[in-house]
Amino acid sequence: MLFGGVIKYVERTSALFSASLDKFKDSMLEDPDPGANYARLMEEYAFKRDMNMPTEVIVEEDPEKGREGNTPVRPDDGLTNLQVVQYAFKYFNIFKGLIVDLIFTNKQRDESRKFFDSLTPVEALSIIEVELSLIYESLFTKAEILHNWTGAVFRVIALACLVSSLCLFSLKSEAQYEGFDVALTYALLICGIALDSIALLMFCVSDWTIATLRKLKEDLDEKDPCAWVDRVLNWILGFRTLRWKTSVCFMDGHQVLDRNFMFRRWSEYVHAHNLIGYCLKIRPKRIHPTKGMLHSFIPCSGTRQFCNWIHRTLSNLTKCSCILLPVTLLRHHIGSSITYVLDFFGLTELVEEIRFTTSDRLTRELWEFIFKQVQHKHRFAEDLESAKSISSARGDWTLVETSSKATEGGPDHAKLLRYVTEKDYDQSILMWHIATELLYQSPEEEEVTEKEEYTNREFSKILSDYMMYLLIMQPTLMSAVSGIAKIRFLDTCAEANEFFERRHINTKRHEKDNLVKEASRAILSVKTYVEPMDVKGDRSKSVLFDGSVLAKELMKLKNGKENMWEVVSKVWVELLCFAATHCDSQEHASQLSKGGELINFVWLLMAHFGLGDQFQINRDDARAKLIVAK
Repeated sequence: MLFGGVIKYVERTSALFSASLDKFKDSMLEDPDPGANYARLMEEYAFKRDMNMPTEVIVEEDPEKGREGNTPVRPDDGLTNLQVVQYAFKYFNIFKGLIVDLIFTNKQRDESRKFFDSLTPVEALSIIEVELSLIYESLFTKAEILHNWTGAVFRVIALACLVSSLCLFSLKSEAQYEGFDVALTYALLICGIALDSIALLMFCVSDWTIATLRKLKEDLDEKDPCAWVDRVLNWILGFRTLRWKTSVCFMDGHQVLDRNFMFRRWSEYVHAHNLIGYCLKIRPKRIHPTKGMLHSFIPCSGTRQFCNWIHRTLSNLTKCSCILLPVTLLRHHIGSSITYVLDFFGLTELVEEIRFTTSDRLTRELWEFIFKQVQHKHRFAEDLESAKSISSARGDWTLVETSSKATEGGPDHAKLLRYVTEKDYDQSILMWHIATELLYQSPEEEEVTEKEEYTNREFSKILSDYMMYLLIMQPTLMSAVSGIAKIRFLDTCAEANEFFERRHINTKRHEKDNLVKEASRAILSVKTYVEPMDVKGDRSKSVLFDGSVLAKELMKLKNGKENMWEVVSKVWVELLCFAATHCDSQEHASQLSKGGELINFVWLLMAHFGLGDQFQINRDDARAKLIVAK
C-alpha cells in the first residue's frame, strides 16, 4: 500500500508541475534554430568582392523537407468518429500554444484555414470540442503524465498494489482486530480498487489514448489490415458523438444538443442574463426548454405539487385582512435577514447569478450561423493585416458590408456605426442589449411569419443575453474588454428602477409574464429628441435611453425594407468574436475547468480560420545563397 501511495503522490506532483504555464510553454518549444551562418557567408562575400568577382546574395525558399505536411485530406463522405478525434489531436498539438501566447507560421495558418473551410459546421464543432477537451486534460488532469508507457505501467502497478493489499489482508487472522476496523479496512480497499479500475477504464477509452494508438492516415484510400480496430473504436466513440433533439419553437422547430451528461465533453449550455428582467426581478425564459433526468424526476416526486400548494396557501393567507399585516412584516424581516447574511458572507452576487441566470442548450442552427459568419469573413483575410482588422471589428465590419448591400433608396448604416466605433466595447454591449430586448418584446415582432426572420430574431435574443451574462457574470473572463462595465450596468439598473417605479411597472399592476413587455413598451414610448448624454452629462454612466435611441434607429431598417434582425444578429456575432479573440487565453483555458463556454469554441474557431494576431511570421523559412557570376 505504501508503494502504491507513493506512486499516486508522484503522479499528482508531476501532473501539477507539467501543467504549470512555464513548463507547459517549455514543452512546446522546438530545438533552437541559429539560422543561416551569417558570419561565414559575409566572410565569403567579402573575399569575393576583394577579388573583384561579381557576387550577389539571393534568398530562396527552403526545401519542403522537414516542414509541416500538406493540408490534411478529408474523406468525401464525412468524418467518422475516429477521424474527428485524430484530426482534433493533430490540431491540439499545434494550437495548444494559444494558451501561452505562442505564434504560428503562415504555413500552419494556411493549412488550418483550408482544412476547416472544407468542413461542415457540425464537423467543426465536433473537432473543436475534442480539442478543448484535450486542452482541459493536459492542464487539469494527469493526462500528460499517464499517456506514455511509463505512466501507464505505473498506473497498473498502483492498482496491483491495492489488489495485493486486499489479498494479503484477507489472509491474515481477523480475530486480533475489531469487527468495525475490519469492515472499514475492507471498505476502503474495495473502494480504492473500484475507483482505480474506473479510472483505468476511462483512461483506456479516452480521446487521448485512442488518438495516440491510431495515428491519422496520410492516404485515406490505403487498405488497412487493422480496419476492424477502427470499427471498434468508432463504436466506442459513438457514445460521445453529438446528438440533437428537435425543440418545437417555430414551424418545424430547431435542433438542440441533447447528449447524456455522462458522455458530454463540455456543458453544452448557452447562459442568459437580461438587464430589464434583472431590474424587474424576473428570471429570463428559456427559448428551447429541455428536460434532463432531474427535471423528469421532479413531477414524479411531487415536489412541484408541494411548491404550488405552499404558494396557494400563502396567497390565501395574505387575502385575509386580519393576518395581512403580520405576514407582511414577517416576510419583510425574513427578507432583510437573508439579505444581511448574504452580504456578510459575500454571497449576494452568487445568489443573484443563480436567480437571474438561465441556461439554454446550444442549437445546431445557432452554431451553423456563427460558423458561416466566421467562414465568410476569413475569405477576406488573405494577409495578416486584414486578419487582424477583421478580428478587431466590433460590428462595424458587418454594418459596412450590409450597408453596401442595402436596397437603393433605403437608409444606410452611418448612424448605426457610431454605436460601435465611437463607444467603448462594454458600452456597445449594453446599448445593443437594451435595443435588442426592446425590439424583441415589441408586439409587432411577435407576429413574425417567416422562419428566416424568426430565426435571426431568436439568434439576436440568445446572443444578446449571453453577452450580457459574460460581461456581468464572468468579469474575470471578460476583464480584458469589459472596461467599466459593472459601473455602467449598475447606473443603468438604477435609472431603470427609478423609471419603472415612476411608471408603476410592477407585479401589483401587471401580470408577471407581461411585465417585461410593458416595461419595454414604456421605455420606447419616451421621446428622445435630445441625446441622453446632453441631458445627463458624464456623471451617470447609464445607457438605458441610449439603447432606446438605437432601437428606434434599427426600426428604420425594417421600414426601409431591410431585414433588421439579420443585421442585429450579425452584429452580435461580431461582438462575440471580438470578445473571443481579445480575452486572455489563460482565462479561456481556465473556463474549461468549469464546463466550457460557447465563447471558448468561437475563440478556437477564429484561430483555426487564421483570424487574430497570433500569426506574426510574415515570411516563410528561407535560406541565403551566394551567387558568383561567371
